[in-house]
Amino acid sequence: MIILQEIRSESKFKNALLGFQHLLTMYSGDVIVPLLIGTALHFSAAEMTYLISTDIFMCGIATLLQLKRTPLTGIGLPVVLGCAVQYIAPLKAIGGQLGVGAMYGAIIGAGIFMFLIAGLFSKLRKFFPPVVTGSLITVIGFSLIPVAVQDIGGSDPSAASFGNGTHLLIGLATLFIIVLLNVYAKGFFKAISVLIGMLAGTVIAGSMGLVSLSSISQASWFRLPIPFYFSTPHFEWSSIVTISLVALTTMVESTGVFFALGDIVDRKLTSDDLKRGYRSEGIAAILGGIFNTFPYSTFSENVGVVQISGIKSRKPIYYSAVFLLLLGLLPKAAAIVLIMPDYVLGGAMIAMFGMVGVQGIRVLQKVDFDDNDNLLIVAVSVGLGLGITFYPQILKSLPESVNIILNNGVVITSLTAVILNVLFNFRKKPAKAEQ
Repeated sequence: MIILQEIRSESKFKNALLGFQHLLTMYSGDVIVPLLIGTALHFSAAEMTYLISTDIFMCGIATLLQLKRTPLTGIGLPVVLGCAVQYIAPLKAIGGQLGVGAMYGAIIGAGIFMFLIAGLFSKLRKFFPPVVTGSLITVIGFSLIPVAVQDIGGSDPSAASFGNGTHLLIGLATLFIIVLLNVYAKGFFKAISVLIGMLAGTVIAGSMGLVSLSSISQASWFRLPIPFYFSTPHFEWSSIVTISLVALTTMVESTGVFFALGDIVDRKLTSDDLKRGYRSEGIAAILGGIFNTFPYSTFSENVGVVQISGIKSRKPIYYSAVFLLLLGLLPKAAAIVLIMPDYVLGGAMIAMFGMVGVQGIRVLQKVDFDDNDNLLIVAVSVGLGLGITFYPQILKSLPESVNIILNNGVVITSLTAVILNVLFNFRKKPAKAEQ
């Protein structure tokens, strides 16, 4: 009996460690979204602390929704959910132009949209072959690189200190540490290379007197999430359409993650499985809007953790979700993130966003580029997406409601790639059938 209890205790400890590994792998990528959006909307230090801690808490709720299979929700795979980087640019634009209330109204509207179309979307996989998803993921990653470079320079290009040599060196040192860990480290330490790099960069900056701990001392020890903390939602149609279009892109990405994990755990996914997965993300987005955080989607980073660990069980992820809930209730833990300088975050983001872009290129390797039509689909959709990302002001003559929808490179890429794929590739099927 004693031996059995020891085995169970050891198993729980092992699952807890594995769960903590998943948390560390997604943590740095997750907190960047509230950091970037909160900074862009000029939130105070206290507001940023609340935003980050509540966001972490909601990540735990969203993960639990996806882990537990019910007749209505839950993909039931070892997945961790967090804020999707695809939402950064459009949410910043909506919050800056129309206000925080419109931003949260758009998130709730998009969540309802995801929930309602889950059944239909689970049957539309034919519209999202690798030529579409690869183009989309490539633009998602590379369109955010300028944000990372701007942060390495000090965040504000108009500031006299922008491009400060010391800041640049620390930012590049952060990036160099991440690269070294990916070259020489293995397993767990390689999986958390981004987090280690960010911590190391912060320590370097702190040793030079460039880090302030005031946000930690000012933060409270415990705080419950409060609905509508920043603003009650305002439902504006163009904002809802914009975030709903971006939600479609996260659903496409989540589909790829679902099937990748299904292969790893030897489980064949059905349309019903996909439907429950999409519904869970829709409910998570609705809760994010109500609690004034963000939409949530399945993190692709954790696919690598499952592969490395070889653990196919959901038990470690349950521990990870509980850890997220606990961290979210402790604002002082969330405030620790605020001491990281912008240039440290920028160095880490170059690696992270660059890896997302390269993942898109890997998906595109599955495409038959001997077919010039596919070449043109990628060229036009990626070209337009990156072009709009770098020069969104080119659309300034359009009505504001239309501008908000179209001035996001991710949205432009997804629309262009889907339309061109239908025009070029769907017309070939009848011809093949006649042969």
